Amino acid sequence: MDKQQIEREIAELKMDYIRQQGDIEKLESTGHPQMVEKAEQRLEKMEQQLSELNKKLADL
Repeated sequence: MDKQQIEREIAELKMDYIRQQGDIEKLESTGHPQMVEKAEQRLEKMEQQLSELNKKLADL
């Protein structure tokens, strides 16, 4: 993976992360705790992916 590909993936992940946060807010306001929990788990995975990508970018 080159620098541009990593930066592109980071940007996409950040957009997905923001979208997921909005979804969580909607789920919380409509009272769906199980769905909120799953969405929060997806956020954690995204955070891990972002961390890994940022490490790769720093190593270049």
